[in-house]
Amino acid sequence: MAAQAIKRKSAMVSAVTENRTVPYEKIRNIGIIAHIDAGKTTTTERILFETGKTYKHGSVDEGTTATDWMEQERERGITIVSAAITTFWDLKRDSFVGDGHYRINIIDTPGHIDFTAEVERSLRVLDGAVMVFDGRTGVESQSETVWRQANTYNVPRICILNKLNLVGADFEGSLKSINERLGANSSPIQIPIGIEHGLRGVVDLIKMKAFTYEKIEDNKLKEEEIPSDLADMAKKYRTQLIEKVAEFDDEVLGKYLDGKELSEQEIKRAIRLGVIQGKFFPILGGDNRMATVRLLLDAVVEYLPSPIDLPPVSGQSPKTGKKEIRERKKEDKFSGLAFKVVTDPHVGRLVYVRIYSGKIKAGDTVYNVTKQRSERIGKLVLMHADQRELIDEAYAGEIVAVVGIKETTTGDTLSDPANLILLESISFPEPVISLAIEPATKADQEKMGMALNKLSDEDPTFKIRSNPETGQTIISGMGELQLEVLVDRMRREFGVEAATGAPQVAYKETIKKIAEGEGKYIRQTGGRGQYGHCFLRIEPKGRGEGFEFINKIRGGSIPSEYVPAIEKGVKEKLESGILAGYPMTDINVAVYDGTYHDVDSSEIAFKIAGSLALQDAAKRAEMILLEPIMKIEVTTPDEFMGDIIGDLSSKRAQIQGTENKANFTIITGVAPLAELSGYATSLRSISQGRASFYMEPSHYEEIPANIAEKLIAKRSEVPAR
Repeated sequence: MAAQAIKRKSAMVSAVTENRTVPYEKIRNIGIIAHIDAGKTTTTERILFETGKTYKHGSVDEGTTATDWMEQERERGITIVSAAITTFWDLKRDSFVGDGHYRINIIDTPGHIDFTAEVERSLRVLDGAVMVFDGRTGVESQSETVWRQANTYNVPRICILNKLNLVGADFEGSLKSINERLGANSSPIQIPIGIEHGLRGVVDLIKMKAFTYEKIEDNKLKEEEIPSDLADMAKKYRTQLIEKVAEFDDEVLGKYLDGKELSEQEIKRAIRLGVIQGKFFPILGGDNRMATVRLLLDAVVEYLPSPIDLPPVSGQSPKTGKKEIRERKKEDKFSGLAFKVVTDPHVGRLVYVRIYSGKIKAGDTVYNVTKQRSERIGKLVLMHADQRELIDEAYAGEIVAVVGIKETTTGDTLSDPANLILLESISFPEPVISLAIEPATKADQEKMGMALNKLSDEDPTFKIRSNPETGQTIISGMGELQLEVLVDRMRREFGVEAATGAPQVAYKETIKKIAEGEGKYIRQTGGRGQYGHCFLRIEPKGRGEGFEFINKIRGGSIPSEYVPAIEKGVKEKLESGILAGYPMTDINVAVYDGTYHDVDSSEIAFKIAGSLALQDAAKRAEMILLEPIMKIEVTTPDEFMGDIIGDLSSKRAQIQGTENKANFTIITGVAPLAELSGYATSLRSISQGRASFYMEPSHYEEIPANIAEKLIAKRSEVPAR
């Protein structure tokens, strides 16, 4: 048996190389996305087993999954980094898209909000996604977040209700939550046969056939007639399905309006058109450990788009600013987007690239349009989770890793040097929590700096800065778990021992009024002096709009070569803060006047002048402090609801609503992150360990005056080094 398994696995690895050049219409680039613990990784594992990529079922609990390969992932039972893997599916049954060998490139993404950057960048480069829901709860908080992210990048989706075999499964309640909470135009294409421990298969509403199984170990599906007790339910949902998808196909709509019977292929064609347009979301249902995942694989092939089903890639010409178009074919000029950076212990720095058009070979020179510099492709690698496979050439529609490019980072566009195009980049949320980190020994000092820079290169939401007043290194991220994992990685992968302080909330500073300020820096030292002088106008922006610098110099009062130095001085002062030492944000800064000296003026002088002018203006602009507000969702047995709401209210929370599900109540609201430190412990105490909670960043808002005064006073107590 072991020999057969090894032979089967090696055959599949060689098949990847042999079948890389399948036709474009038979490629699917998909992601598996969901709320934490909905069953993404289990779904991926079953897909890999069904397609012959693995020879046994991986288990999250046992730490044997293919895509959760990091030690921390296996220890914690969660996905931390997105993993890419390639497999193939033979669609052997009669299908309207044509039978054959389909290549499926899968990215399994994390569900925990701390690792939202992994989901964001994966969705940016995918052609389609499988959205997994827990069939007991339906839409959960992170479900809404990843759905919104998928909407941002117009990613077509199919949905699956998982865990309908568990106690508390609610098929119709979950359907309702998808339609109401997500506002999705959706309808089931399968309904479960049985529920909870009685689940034994699904009814296919397109074929109007039942597919059943006896037990997991059999790995067999039996096609049979629909059970009589489900006949009416099946007809109801089939009618609903046809009503919703007929509008996407004129021929189907005509037959439907004439009251004619639609064929299986016509219904599937209409579904596919609705899915590709992002206007319809079919829902499958069952238990993702079962052989019914074969029906999910069929749905991936039949409904999700291939690269050429989507519109041509559009971007900008960096020279003219005009719209540029690339066809999603290898015959067009090369364009690609770097969406992930990984430090691999065996091959060094790996940059994951989605190739949208053209092709590249090892040894080619490409142009980084974002950074405006050339890069040479060292090696090309196909990734299978943590396994690597060297290839000579990569084509449009593929996701590959590149070795040897040094300056390219997440969100950068790579292009044919003679035919430049700048693609839409990737935006990431700002960190909300920080902590101080110090090396355990002097020997760790230099290694820590290198390790932090490499980890920051990998994760765009992980920020590093130095506190000029205390000399401490401050690291910031999306949550305590993310920072804990990164510090652990620093120890395991880079051999750096470090001590960390208590987590600190990532407050920010901003202004409420328009104001002007002057900065003048004059220094005479006997020889050539220093002279810089500028006037700035600052103006508040909306929440979350960040920083903008505008050059309004007219008449040459300051030479243009000194304006970037003023901007640099402004940025550095924004980073260190003015009111309480926290970074400033949501501010418009315009330089509009100044003077210079023919001999003594220099970039450093204008940089200092810019910093002084900002500080001068800020004092007149009514500065305030902002704090991160978290969206929070608590699931609790009914009897603890009152105590939990009371506790949340004492933490300055605003309760937005409650929802009853079975014997549980879901409480939703928003609360300041500063008040939620140690909340997991207090919630366990209030609910006797029976309640759980989830939180994610929502927005920033002004801190109450009494709390702001304490933070400002605290800063004045910190001794300068």
